[in-house]
Amino acid sequence: MQNIPVIEQLAGKIDEMISRMKRLEEENGRLRNELVAAKAQSEAKDAQIARLTEELAMKDLEIEEVIGKIEAMLGE
Repeated sequence: MQNIPVIEQLAGKIDEMISRMKRLEEENGRLRNELVAAKAQSEAKDAQIARLTEELAMKDLEIEEVIGKIEAMLGE
């Protein structure tokens, strides 16, 4: 095995650390973008759920009105 000078070993380790740090920064950026996209999708789904819940409540009121009319007709 060769004797590599300590300064070269240190330089090699620093290069490895810089390379790893760059990869992690890129991954972090990618994950941030995924998080932003997931939050946007979640907000869109929440808005859709709210709209559908409101529509369902309106349909329930319509059904109650129809039932009331039917009961009124049967009661006459």
